[in-house]
Amino acid sequence: MARSSLLSLLVASALPLLAIEPVEARLQKGWQTVSAESAMATVKTLASPTYGGRMTGQPTYTAAAQWAASQFKAWGLKPIDAKEGYLQPYPAPHSVVDQAILEIITPKERINAQVLADFLPMLFSDSGHAKGGTAFVGWGIHAPELGYDDYAGLDVKGKFVLCFRGTPERDPKWVEHDEHRTRMRVAHAKGALGLIYIYPEVLANPNGDRIAGFLPAMISEAMASRILAEKNLTATELKQRLRDTKRPASLELGTVLDLTVKTRYFPKALGYNIAGYVEGTDPALKQECVVLGAHFDSEGEHLGILFPGADDNASGSAVVMEAARAMARNGDRPKRSVLFVLFGSEEQGSQGSAQFMAHLPSPFSKVTAMLNFDMEGVGTKASISLTPALEPTKPLLQKADAAGIVANIGTTRSVGNRSGDIVPFFLKGVPIGSFYSNGERPLHSYHLPGDNPTIIQPKIMEDIARLAFRYSFYLADQ
Repeated sequence: MARSSLLSLLVASALPLLAIEPVEARLQKGWQTVSAESAMATVKTLASPTYGGRMTGQPTYTAAAQWAASQFKAWGLKPIDAKEGYLQPYPAPHSVVDQAILEIITPKERINAQVLADFLPMLFSDSGHAKGGTAFVGWGIHAPELGYDDYAGLDVKGKFVLCFRGTPERDPKWVEHDEHRTRMRVAHAKGALGLIYIYPEVLANPNGDRIAGFLPAMISEAMASRILAEKNLTATELKQRLRDTKRPASLELGTVLDLTVKTRYFPKALGYNIAGYVEGTDPALKQECVVLGAHFDSEGEHLGILFPGADDNASGSAVVMEAARAMARNGDRPKRSVLFVLFGSEEQGSQGSAQFMAHLPSPFSKVTAMLNFDMEGVGTKASISLTPALEPTKPLLQKADAAGIVANIGTTRSVGNRSGDIVPFFLKGVPIGSFYSNGERPLHSYHLPGDNPTIIQPKIMEDIARLAFRYSFYLADQ
């Protein structure tokens, strides 16, 4: 999941002080089923080397999906398909990076860049070797229809292009141009050897499509500043210039990059959503469902480095699984069905959730609400954002908050390409609730090896799972 989406989705509203209501008798059994210990055990299992960072399409992801499906079966959830059981397959082409070498030759120095500290290939890179000059192309945007072009006046054929991730201003009109795939297509069409993102620190990113002969990568802002020293600039100064002027600030550079990447490409791999449900009691309403979802995937294992994905998003998967067990074992069931889904390929552009909405499992005719759980493992409180259609249910959400953990409830009015698995639901008009734990994540953890179980605080997962169980029951019972 993209970090910026946590802030962009939330427009916080202060909560009134409410008396915490006791958990009613009909939900006591399920509520007591949830535990911090079992949620933490799930995180440790999913983030272990056994499952290899859960990159969708890899055998280790499939093994993890089969394990989760076995849990759903053991708890008594109904499978979504008579043949596939709890698994919903879909195409998941992807690459695994085995080797990466980058030499940076500036007018002032020669640098052997270090993997992870200084650079990483984008995880969808092709295999190959390329050596060429460089140009800085701002945000990497070519948008003549908006009167904006970072490539204007530059010939980047046979060169690497460097750019930041972002747009000249926050406006929905830029959404398409802020997509990784759009930037890659533009740079490739211009004849570039590869697009090199400049990020505060490098991180693993599989969100894109392999382009034959194209070598995209990422470098740190510190390394970019060493390249920009020939222009007496730093990455921070150049980014601020782009933000202040909202105009291109493109530059020809004297640096040469020498990049070698070796990858394995799996064009016919399959990914899986994992889904099971508790059937509703009302004969007329049980074909409608409330969905509780979390993305199950992470970035995998590349260059001998494991990206465990403990907080992002074994923690959200653990919350959904805790709520699933609670609903299955509660005894009393709501009128509508409650469907629990662990999505694949969120890190590759929400492809699993898009597949789910395009092929809604046959037991269901309608999704009445979707609750999404992404990065639930750090902090002591929950931040929640509801689309306007779900805002009338705030009293139910507050009633469900037996632990008093809801810090704020905001409003989601639009989505972009950084909004994760809620996007396909939003585009279909489904009411949505997005849940996050509110803790400050440790440095060097997001999409990095540091996102491991040592940073997880089990109690917040228990509290959010109990909230999710109770709130989803109320929604499904309306």
